[in-house]
Amino acid sequence: MQQMNRFIHSIIFLFLLIPFLIVDLYCQQVPLVYTLENTGANCAAPVLPTFNELPTIRPLTDPFEWSDGSGRVTYFEDWQCRRAEIKAEIEHYEIGKKPTRPDDITASFENDTLTVNVTVNGNTLTLTSVIKLPEGDGPFPAVIGIGRGTGSLPASIFNDRNIATISYNFGQVMAHTQTRGKEPINKLYPDLTNIGAYSAWSWGVSRIIDGLELVAKDVNIDLKHLAITGCSFAGKMALFAGAFDERIALTIAQEPGGGGAAAWRVSQTLGNVETLGSTSRAWFMEDMFQFANAVPKLPLDHHELMAMVAPRALLVLGNPDYEWLAEESGYVSCRAAHEVWKAFGVPDRFGFSIVAGHPHCALPESQYPEVEAFVDKFLLGKTTANTDVQVHPFEDVD
Repeated sequence: MQQMNRFIHSIIFLFLLIPFLIVDLYCQQVPLVYTLENTGANCAAPVLPTFNELPTIRPLTDPFEWSDGSGRVTYFEDWQCRRAEIKAEIEHYEIGKKPTRPDDITASFENDTLTVNVTVNGNTLTLTSVIKLPEGDGPFPAVIGIGRGTGSLPASIFNDRNIATISYNFGQVMAHTQTRGKEPINKLYPDLTNIGAYSAWSWGVSRIIDGLELVAKDVNIDLKHLAITGCSFAGKMALFAGAFDERIALTIAQEPGGGGAAAWRVSQTLGNVETLGSTSRAWFMEDMFQFANAVPKLPLDHHELMAMVAPRALLVLGNPDYEWLAEESGYVSCRAAHEVWKAFGVPDRFGFSIVAGHPHCALPESQYPEVEAFVDKFLLGKTTANTDVQVHPFEDVD
């Protein structure tokens, strides 16, 4: 009788354990990063209605709903093509088409500098990035910092962990306040006079990664563990770059504000913040501003821009001391985006930390552990790091 009871208890335990085993197995099958810039390149093009054909959508668009309204994504395997739909919508309505990888790319590494030459129709654009490698043999995980090697994040976070740093000189692609049709990228693509800077800058990041692949024998970078980071307008740049290139394992968007993590729809209800109608026209397409007085007609919002990073890792950092950043909107958008990672069984790959009491783009000591945890887990593979990060001052916000 005692043996029978033990047997029954064992069977009950196994039945209780099965759901956890299934979830664990499912999580292991969800990739941390990809080897392709865009895994959904061969997916069918989505429906892209004209402005007059678009319905009004409140409070937020559904990241799981297919563009043609035929239903919702219910399997992770379908996310590849749903993500491609979101990409196409952002390109069509906000930033313009990001050019695909050209056939003619060469790269070299000399004197700590990566040089990438991109040639299209006989015209060449040159990108240069300073790479600082740790001592040792590697391979080294690496962070691409916008403007400088670690963006606006403290260099010690990466240097103390033997992580290589790579600077991204975005001005070599397009100026901060572009003159349409007269930027370096337009020498290659003279017809793309309408693209926003976030399309061009994301293209440049992808070409840097192409260069890293080409010089892999000379620069011992671990291409499966690349991060990107930037702050403010560069925080938006990091978010767009991470969303549009699936070879980036970790995106850290620091204080990206309106046009970055914040949802246009929510920002429209707040005070003196960066709304769709008040953001820089150089950063987006002119056509986007037809939505300035009709934001709910936009068939996407920026919780979906963040969701494009899924199932890879994303950490969003905020600073509510600066009203213009619309951090309440960023909080709502982050909550919505997090549902995508949750649905795929990997909620720990997305986090947000909105903390006051420090200057813009100056990481306070209180946020060090959160950044370090994401770096440890997704660049160094330390699976015990706690990336359950949901820090904010908006307890009363729905």
